[in-house]
Amino acid sequence: MAIVKVIEVIAASEKGWEDAAKNGVKEASKTLKNIKSAWISDQKLIIDDGEIKEYRVILKISFEIS
Repeated sequence: MAIVKVIEVIAASEKGWEDAAKNGVKEASKTLKNIKSAWISDQKLIIDDGEIKEYRVILKISFEIS
């Protein structure tokens, strides 16, 4: 039986939601092994002068621990 842990991370991108999610998984994988899945639990926009400056996502990342 595998034990899976879930952590929450905030990731950002100037390009879009998908890119923000990719950035979050890429950074998390530098220190976490056995990442099994990730899902976006929330999204946020940073707006300056009426323009979107940054897309942010809150990711829940699950990984198997040994």
